[in-house]
Amino acid sequence: MSSVLRDPAGGAPAALSVTCPEPVVRPVMVQRWNDVVFVNWRFEPAAVQRLLPTGVEVDTFDGDAWVSLVPFHMDGLGLPGLAPLPRVGSFPEVNVRTYVRAGRRRGVWFFSLDVDRLLPALTARAAYSLPYCSGDAHHGRAGDVLTSSVDRRWPRSSSPSSTRIAVRTGAPIDPAEPLTAFLTARWGLVSAARSGRLRYAPVDHGPWPLHAAELLHLDDELVTEAGLPTPTGDPVVMWSPGVDVRVGLPRRLED
Repeated sequence: MSSVLRDPAGGAPAALSVTCPEPVVRPVMVQRWNDVVFVNWRFEPAAVQRLLPTGVEVDTFDGDAWVSLVPFHMDGLGLPGLAPLPRVGSFPEVNVRTYVRAGRRRGVWFFSLDVDRLLPALTARAAYSLPYCSGDAHHGRAGDVLTSSVDRRWPRSSSPSSTRIAVRTGAPIDPAEPLTAFLTARWGLVSAARSGRLRYAPVDHGPWPLHAAELLHLDDELVTEAGLPTPTGDPVVMWSPGVDVRVGLPRRLED
């Protein structure tokens, strides 16, 4: 059962910090995100806001909303203090996300999360109200080049749902640079239960070790499948070798 997180009405959203401002003391899940790629585009705020539920507002940077395509490899998924879950504790993932405010909370809103395991997809949908999908997925690195792919099988759609991505990693960058922090320094996720009630799950990890990256190839349908317009302009691309993550219990957001 979710606990309740009360945010004073009219309170200002918390400022972004490259270190977790509220460490998760009692995690319900631990994991590691490896070889994380961020492919980020500017969007008109209205194009993103129309896809968000009441009570969730798109967060903006210099007047623009941002949508990110994020491939990585999940490893060590399990319960605190125990060995990673057998057979389902390691898998590739590609998600489509944006950045939002809900009350005083600033976090991530997921449009989709594609993995190659059906059980984690079903579990995350039930426990965290997240739009996980399953199918054929790959994420790997050879030298300084990372490649990712997804072919969604479930839930089925009348339109194609796939992606092909290749990036080359580059030099380190400052995680505290304002746009970089806006896109990566997020310490929780916002979701909506079937009832429509909003929930917030805190996420705790060390500061991101970040590098610039070059987009070598992109053939994507996941962003438009989410209901968003086709991205335009050159994306901002970053890579991280990864972080160890602690996830807290989802909490109900109340005004």
